[in-house]
Amino acid sequence: MTDLSLSRPSAGSVGDRGRNNGAAGVAAALLVVGALWLADAVSATQAALFLLGSALGLALYHASFGFTSAFRVLIADRRGAGLRAQMLMLALACALFFPVLAAGSLFGAPVKGLVAPVGVSVVVGAFVFGVGMQLGGGCASGTLFTVGGGNTRMLVTLAAFIAGSVLGAYHLPWWQALPSVGPVSVIDSFGWPAALALNLAVFAAVAGLSVVLEKRRHGRLVTDGATPTTAGLGRFLRGPWPLVWGAVALAVMNFATLALAGRPWGITSAFALWGSKGLAAAGVDVASWPFWQTPANAAMLRGSVAADVTSVMDFGIILGALFAAGLAGRFAPGWKLPLKSFVAAVVGGLLLGYGSRLAFGCNIGAYFSGIASGSLHGWVWIVAALAGNWVGTALRPAFGLAVERTPRLSGC
Repeated sequence: MTDLSLSRPSAGSVGDRGRNNGAAGVAAALLVVGALWLADAVSATQAALFLLGSALGLALYHASFGFTSAFRVLIADRRGAGLRAQMLMLALACALFFPVLAAGSLFGAPVKGLVAPVGVSVVVGAFVFGVGMQLGGGCASGTLFTVGGGNTRMLVTLAAFIAGSVLGAYHLPWWQALPSVGPVSVIDSFGWPAALALNLAVFAAVAGLSVVLEKRRHGRLVTDGATPTTAGLGRFLRGPWPLVWGAVALAVMNFATLALAGRPWGITSAFALWGSKGLAAAGVDVASWPFWQTPANAAMLRGSVAADVTSVMDFGIILGALFAAGLAGRFAPGWKLPLKSFVAAVVGGLLLGYGSRLAFGCNIGAYFSGIASGSLHGWVWIVAALAGNWVGTALRPAFGLAVERTPRLSGC
């Protein structure tokens, strides 16, 4: 039984199916109304972040930029196109972020990176998250954009993701008491020019190693599988995009997030907030949990979801992916879900949520934005997460999920 994930369209599929004007129209209307409401109720900046989230959703969908599938085909079949795209994304992001973070301001406004402690909780959390990626069928960004794109299985993963995030928030103080060396910034430790050079060297080495492994297994490099059916603006709007386009777009838009929000892109803190607010509405005293008693978290719990940057960007990602799926003519939800796949989505989602809280972030907040911020914990995260992905990939057949041995770089 195969995973119910989004794959790149074959030649002619987009042109044959045409636009899904209903899905695209609903998404566009919600984006316009939402932006106008946020501008009035919160701020123009919050509205801009909502629309930026929608642009991220469109880019993720059209480029099928999935971290989970990229790790899986690397582990199972030594295909490295997805990993090399990630290295390009990280290289560009670090080049943009490092000098600005070292200066501490951008366009006269203060900015700060996502630098988190390096300790046992990060290692365990990232490993657990990695297992969850393969069972749940997506990472944090992948879950959101595939939900928006019409993947109904990922609704189950998202619900379990939220539940796991709440449980992780409840348990986090215990994990934080375990050994840790505290936050480590390579920008502060080496200065941004040396830190950037060091990171670029590592990115190049990882990309080079993926080339060696792929050629050793297959004798050649494989393309990313994107088959253009239109050109120019039509391809930009309807896809599919090359992975390189997605990598560049994500790096630039993460930098735009830094400029607008004063900190990089994150995703999963919103899941803990949504779930905790739901429990609070049901009468649970979540405000007494240590996690929600820090000043910043307490203010977030008391405030409106509309005032939370991560939440509005997450909503934007879902709607942006819905808009992209409508433009591509690929929004066609299916409601049949095999029991094993359902169980895998629940288990995987719980692991994703729990692991993201322990590791101070996910593939976006810890890995992408963490490394772009010069945080050592981002590198620790990816090493532990890859180990978890290896275990998760081995477990997939037990849940009736496919382990691709072809370069199908899907959103999941």
